[in-house]
Amino acid sequence: MELVLSPEDEAFRQEVRTFIREKLDPETKRKVELGYPLNRDDYVKWHKRMYEKGWAAPNWPVEYGGTGWTPIQRHIYDEELALGSTPRVIPFGVSMVAPVIYTFGSEEQKAKYLPRILSFDDWWCQGYSEPGSGSDLSSLRTKAVRDGDHYVVNGQKTWTTLAQYADMIFCLVRTDDSGKQQEGISFLLIDMKTPGISVTPIETIDGDVEINSVFFDDVRVPVENRVGEEGKGWTYAKFLLGHERTGIAAVGRSKRQLSRLKHIAEQEVNGDITLAEDPAFRERLAEVEIELYALEAMVIGALEGEARGNPPGPEASILKIKGVEVQQAITELAVEAVGNHAHAFAPETWDLHANEPGFGPDYAASAAPIYFNWRKASIYGGSNEIQRNIIAKRVLGL
Repeated sequence: MELVLSPEDEAFRQEVRTFIREKLDPETKRKVELGYPLNRDDYVKWHKRMYEKGWAAPNWPVEYGGTGWTPIQRHIYDEELALGSTPRVIPFGVSMVAPVIYTFGSEEQKAKYLPRILSFDDWWCQGYSEPGSGSDLSSLRTKAVRDGDHYVVNGQKTWTTLAQYADMIFCLVRTDDSGKQQEGISFLLIDMKTPGISVTPIETIDGDVEINSVFFDDVRVPVENRVGEEGKGWTYAKFLLGHERTGIAAVGRSKRQLSRLKHIAEQEVNGDITLAEDPAFRERLAEVEIELYALEAMVIGALEGEARGNPPGPEASILKIKGVEVQQAITELAVEAVGNHAHAFAPETWDLHANEPGFGPDYAASAAPIYFNWRKASIYGGSNEIQRNIIAKRVLGL
């Protein structure tokens, strides 16, 4: 499948490519190409350049700072950012909590938070999962007790991505134990500098420190920081997860990884031929590429639905499952392609200015870490097993 663009959309693609070429720092681009870890400044600097261009939040309504682009233009933009090896847009503010705020929040909340999310003056993280409450999120136990014009919050959130950088966290908390689990949950916006909040890093299997546990010990949160009605947080959470799961499909990122894999296949040798010439490897590569283009068609359909005012529904679960399966298949093939070079675990070399020499080609150093890191994709955003249950119930009527 090939997306045929109108002359206007092709001109837009070239405009995005020119912007990336002129504004993306070469060192940051190289780190992304090699799969090396990025720091806070890498993300913030790139986001602010998009913000200055007016392109920081293309999925927002125009009245709040959105671009008014068509679904195809939004798809082109996302794809070009990925293919251009830019830092990924941190989704927790722009793509996740912002739609909740501008859809369900008060006018005061919109005025206070949306401009700072748009400019990336506030870095947000997500407080959903807890020990024992992951896929069964409605069993969460972090409690918020009303005390005058504040809630007093106690509990723990875990797997909190990039909480070490965050200024704000949006949290699901339990405000009522008397009825059904889902009916006693509220949605709070919490300043990470509030006394009583502590962050503990969790090292992942790839050697990175990307996720954290966040502890709340008598944390006082103004009632005005509650989004919508008390006890309606589950409704807002499901709305947010629809946006998250659509984004997890990550078509552009998978296209970049596939292009990288093809380059590796052209360099690596299997006997007297390269992997790119090996019939068995080429067949597996073709299978995942077909799946990727089918996924792209589904994503465009979902974007067109959003443009007509239809927020992501159960189809977001399909996008999440297929997007993750494609991502994991590509990373698995990359590890196989680099062969023995994938065995080395040398995080001290994952830096453009490292003094230590790498092991093998530069593209090999991050193959295994990326493979291990992306194993989590079938769990976060609601595990793939849970997504299949949603499809069975809401699509197939089982």
